[in-house]
Amino acid sequence: MALATGVTDVAANERDRSFFRSVEGKWSGPGEIVAGKYKGTKFVCNFTGSTPDGKIGMALDGGCRVGMFTQKMNAKIAREGRRGYRGSFMDGAEGKGLDVVGGSVSGNKVVFALNRKALDGTMQARLPDDNTMNVTVSVKVENQLVPVIGMSLKRLDGKVVGAIASE
Repeated sequence: MALATGVTDVAANERDRSFFRSVEGKWSGPGEIVAGKYKGTKFVCNFTGSTPDGKIGMALDGGCRVGMFTQKMNAKIAREGRRGYRGSFMDGAEGKGLDVVGGSVSGNKVVFALNRKALDGTMQARLPDDNTMNVTVSVKVENQLVPVIGMSLKRLDGKVVGAIASE
């Protein structure tokens, strides 16, 4: 039984590692706030995706622009043993951001659980093809997830990273 669990863990780790490698590179695209006080606000984001050395996870660094104003944005997420994924969006819940308190990879998407005090939500990143990443951030309102931000990013660098790391 222990051997089967170990093999399953190795396969899951490799599946997750492969997904996060596919996020590496430069991304850009439009987004929109689809609910709440700023509903209808459109913006454009530019991110660089990377994977942390020696860990399973991802980092996104960049910013989003509305008109002349740019807001720096970043996320750092890594697997912490059997506890799942942990990390922060912006400066985490201790600052003005959110904590990543869990997550899982399934096929071509990852879903992270987000938390800040009484606010719970999710961030889903889906890669329908090698050059497109759709990101949706939702918050929990009365036990139902409501999408509040949507982005459709396109790969800028033409770099497609597969399961085999480039040298």
